Amino acid sequence: MSIQQVVILGSTGSIGVSTLDVIARNADKFAVFALVAGRNVEVMRQQCQTFKPKFAVMQCEQAAKQLADDLAGTGINVLTGVQAMQDVVSHSDVDIVMSAIVGAAGLLPTISAVEHSKKVLLANKESLVMSGQIFMDKVKQHGATLLPIDSEHNAIYQSLPSAFQQHSDPKLNQFGIRKILLTGSGGPFLTRDIDTLADVTVEEAVAHPNWSMGQKISVDSATMMNKGLEFIEAKWLFNCNADDIEVVIHPQSMIHSMVQYQDGSVIAQMGQPDMRTPIAYGLSYPERIDAGVAPLDFSQICDFTFTKPDYHRYPNLALAIEACKTGQAATTAVNAANEIAVAAFLNKQIGFTDIYKVNAEVLNRIAIANLSSIDDVLAQDNEARDLAKNILKTME
Repeated sequence: MSIQQVVILGSTGSIGVSTLDVIARNADKFAVFALVAGRNVEVMRQQCQTFKPKFAVMQCEQAAKQLADDLAGTGINVLTGVQAMQDVVSHSDVDIVMSAIVGAAGLLPTISAVEHSKKVLLANKESLVMSGQIFMDKVKQHGATLLPIDSEHNAIYQSLPSAFQQHSDPKLNQFGIRKILLTGSGGPFLTRDIDTLADVTVEEAVAHPNWSMGQKISVDSATMMNKGLEFIEAKWLFNCNADDIEVVIHPQSMIHSMVQYQDGSVIAQMGQPDMRTPIAYGLSYPERIDAGVAPLDFSQICDFTFTKPDYHRYPNLALAIEACKTGQAATTAVNAANEIAVAAFLNKQIGFTDIYKVNAEVLNRIAIANLSSIDDVLAQDNEARDLAKNILKTME
């Protein structure tokens, strides 16, 4: 078997770093064709020196100039911008694209990878949250392979029958499935007094109890908007309705998600809270490779607990589920609003509970139209961002 050539969108983030770790452990199977990042020149330079990709792409033009100077004489081509990202993922030598750029910025290059029939490892949930039906139609149209990398969706995928995985238009009831059970840790404020959530600091919000993640995703986990976005993503990935999905709070983060069958069986995927496991599964599917992750030691596990989510504690989760039921325009809008609101919180412009207020107000005000193209999606996204920014001005 020839060595598979991989592009990593978002190589300097936590998913990108974990992907490179798995690739390094399996250098006989995978090589890095291109690395793509935003503006972190120092980490990108180190990654380039170690993995020697043919291309390095920076979203920030100034960062690209600095990187080009740092890598002068290495033979690595340094590029900049969204078009360059699209060019490297669509290159004829590329086999696999890891889509791990956080937020809407990952949409266009991920779409390009799909349109060029690549094996796409999807860690950028916004691609489906923003453009679910359009995105999945393109996957079918171009014969791309789509494998979910978010630990929850990867767990669900592993717990589904292989016939479901390979079916072009599967339905849950065709395969005896009653419900998808989407687990979530509840974040750092699962037991905190609700009346004190308005006082949550940035430092508290980004300190996730189980997972090592970037700041934006950590805040989303604390509000459980992350689970809301995953709920929307699951609808599209597994071709089901909102009523087919149930969110379950599981603080230990050992059971990553489950599938409940009509005969009463529940199949779960378990493992350490380490993203290298789903990454390795995606890279090697349908085979299994070394991910560098220690197996669970069941003698050391004290207990597993499960509860229903409290929507008073997590109003963003309820908002995202409601948007999912409303349709694509609503999910695109709530995702865009949330990116603006979380950035404002991280910049200490608004309080923790104000994130929900911004998101809810955007959904309340924005027009919900039919989105039939990527241009429609991007227009809705821009409108929601502008609306969120205007709402923030009234909160100053």
